[in-house]
Amino acid sequence: MVAQTKTVSLRVIETSDVHGCFFPYDFINRKPKKGSLARVSSYVKSLRKEYGENVILLDNGDILQGQPTCYYYNYINTKSRNVASDIVNYMRYDVENFGNHDVETGHSVYDKWVKELNCPVLGANIIDKKTNKPYAKPYTILRRDGVKIAVIGLLTPAIPNWLPENLWTGLYFEDMVKSARKWVKHVRRVEKPDVIIGLFHSGKEGGIVTKDYEEDASLRVAKEVPGFDLVLFGHDHTRFNGTVKDVNGKDVVCLDPANNALTVVEAKIDVVFEKGKRKKTTVTGSLVDISNHPIDEDLVRAFKSRTDEVSRFVNQEIGEFKNAIYSRDCFFGSSAFTDLIQNLQLQITGADISFNAPLLFNATINAGPVFVADMFNLYKYENQLYVMKLTGEEIRKYLEMSYSLWVNTMTSKDDHLLLLSETTKGDQQRLGFKNFSFNFDSATGIDYTVDVTKPNGQKVSILRMSNGLPFDEHAVYKVAINSYRGNGGGELLTKGAGIPKEELDKRIIWRSERDQRYYLMKEIEKQKVLDPKPNHNWKFIPESWTLPAAKRDSIILFGNK
Repeated sequence: MVAQTKTVSLRVIETSDVHGCFFPYDFINRKPKKGSLARVSSYVKSLRKEYGENVILLDNGDILQGQPTCYYYNYINTKSRNVASDIVNYMRYDVENFGNHDVETGHSVYDKWVKELNCPVLGANIIDKKTNKPYAKPYTILRRDGVKIAVIGLLTPAIPNWLPENLWTGLYFEDMVKSARKWVKHVRRVEKPDVIIGLFHSGKEGGIVTKDYEEDASLRVAKEVPGFDLVLFGHDHTRFNGTVKDVNGKDVVCLDPANNALTVVEAKIDVVFEKGKRKKTTVTGSLVDISNHPIDEDLVRAFKSRTDEVSRFVNQEIGEFKNAIYSRDCFFGSSAFTDLIQNLQLQITGADISFNAPLLFNATINAGPVFVADMFNLYKYENQLYVMKLTGEEIRKYLEMSYSLWVNTMTSKDDHLLLLSETTKGDQQRLGFKNFSFNFDSATGIDYTVDVTKPNGQKVSILRMSNGLPFDEHAVYKVAINSYRGNGGGELLTKGAGIPKEELDKRIIWRSERDQRYYLMKEIEKQKVLDPKPNHNWKFIPESWTLPAAKRDSIILFGNK
């Protein structure tokens, strides 16, 4: 007698780190853009026509920050439903997961977003301090054509390293491996699913590692916690399609679509049943480029009134620049782009010294009228602004670590000035640099040189305060700094300056109520006409080596522009 067999084919689609790229229009640079959920939507619709309800659509977080669309509905028009809720509902996502940039919006924004969604938002390792239970749903169960699927959601636990506690009051973030073990065990015992999918807002491996947690632990979970059939991850903005073996020798497919809805993960899961019992599960994965896929025009029409509202917001004129500024100049010395932010930070706070890093690789703000949209190129993130007390020695050590991440130690005039890497050109966070460029902090308020022929830790020589007063390594200075850095992000204050993580909060003497971009915008409105120029308070030396090397490295990174 022939055994009764049935094969169910599922298609699992994952987006991650969408960062507000809902529509095929860039509201920052005010021009059409590739990718976007409008293109993902048309792709998913085509799959649903073919596979019906056997298509599973998952988003892996970091959806609430990135474009003015998010900013407007998070902080300006807070009475309306969040457009990030409505687009997830419109596309009929089955599951959402928390990302660190979702948490960064603060309780009032993300709690409202969760309530407005038709699908569950996961976060098994986001723990409510009062109850010691997950603040978000730890997992959800989906049923498709007789197949029972469990999706377990996890978030990178490095949140306290970047974000002030007022944004995640009452919560703590558990180690991913520990949480995964607990919930896989629970799900297998209680739910007895046919398939377990991990949805992790955490990168492949590495990142910030402390005694309590690892920032990027997705592959570690896949290897060390048996039970997953498929691990979908994100956070590191880097595409990945690979397979690892868990501790029992089982292959686990691991996939990451990177960011900005340019690529989606498509996993095929075939479940074979024999006499009603699951006999075999096969998983294969692919990354699908949807950057130029057809746009879902029905979606665009459905959201037209919302996008018109955002357009009116970003097209407000707030001031005028006498000359254009370019973020690419920031990598090669004192630049008008960085120094405009530094000088505004000093004016806003009254601090002695300011730190800032380039947050965009190759942005331009043109001479002429300056619009709200330009503020998202000037300052990418919704960080708060802090003033901290640091000693002169801590300031120097902080800068030493920054430049050790940023520049090469040149041993000949033909060497690179910058620390570049061939392997990171496709990495949306490193973009050809060896390290993250958002950790390349320079300073204003002091005059100094960076001697790239000296070893790391000995490159920075602080000559004087920029007002002519002596700089004293034993004196205490007021330093303007963003909240990401002030909370330990990039580890420049902890590993660099040598300040214990638990002491950072005591060093903060002022915190802005609103995000940094808001204050920069208000200062530009107040000054009306600005003439941004480099402060020329620091430079790379010896210039006979560094200036030609800077030209060569600029061509490598940006071409002959």
